Amino acid sequence: MLNSFLTVSQQVLILFVLIAVGYICGKTKLINEAGSKVMADIVLYFVTPCVIINAFQREFDVTMLIKLIVSAVCSALILFASVVVAQVLFRKQDPHKASIYKFSTVFSNCGYMSLPLQQALLGEEGVFFGATFVAMFNIYVWSYGIITMKGKGEKGSGLKILINPGIIGTLIGVVLFLCSVTLPTIIAQPVVYLASLNSPVPMLIIGYYLSKADLKKAFTDKWSYVSMGLRLIVLPIVSLFVLLLCGIDGVLLVSLIISVASPVAAITTMMSAKYGHDTELSVSLVSASTLLSLVTMPLIVGFAQYLS
Repeated sequence: MLNSFLTVSQQVLILFVLIAVGYICGKTKLINEAGSKVMADIVLYFVTPCVIINAFQREFDVTMLIKLIVSAVCSALILFASVVVAQVLFRKQDPHKASIYKFSTVFSNCGYMSLPLQQALLGEEGVFFGATFVAMFNIYVWSYGIITMKGKGEKGSGLKILINPGIIGTLIGVVLFLCSVTLPTIIAQPVVYLASLNSPVPMLIIGYYLSKADLKKAFTDKWSYVSMGLRLIVLPIVSLFVLLLCGIDGVLLVSLIISVASPVAAITTMMSAKYGHDTELSVSLVSASTLLSLVTMPLIVGFAQYLS
């Protein structure tokens, strides 16, 4: 177990070195708000789809297809359970804050933090399964997430659930996998190059937001502790034991736990700003949970590796 813990710790620390560079760039104004938004758009619209497509560039195998389906079902159920917990616990809070608490509890940074860690620890197979969690994540963000941020009186767009970069990238990747299609080098190599940006660029963005965050808000609000505790500890540990009881193990188990154990999703801040909620609280939760994950992720993911 010690070896698993040390391996995960090393990979998380590597990501935090990149975050530290983003923090310095934010403090020295080498990255500003406009620049961070452009970088975020590049990651959202190009890098993430390329990571997913690249992960699915493998010869079709029935065993892998079955595992892919299992991964999708497990991901959907984990997110659904998270929604139920968030709805029950934060139903009586101030609506503007409750939306942030719910969103922060349900949605992990499964794209920015998980995929780089899955790549480093588990290779392409880990990203292969991680991509299905990202797909389910996108479905929930553009349905439950939008409804939560907009309020009960408004509905999310059904079209947005299907037409977004994460889903499109996953659909392309799945089709290529099912048809055993290998992209020609002239396309495959740019996809690989763009996919390789998924570790450094998102970490720089997170570092920039850390440089602007007032962490006091997250550490002086008791409901922030509840949200972060659920996000970083309770949901990952419960998911781990439920998955084990269901017979899930190996790379699939560890990949799912990495996705679940990641800190609050960076998109929380973007959604908060878009729909006029407490943006300062959302930034604090994203930043504080990211710092705390330096301790929680190695422990939980290392334990998952040990058990698997």
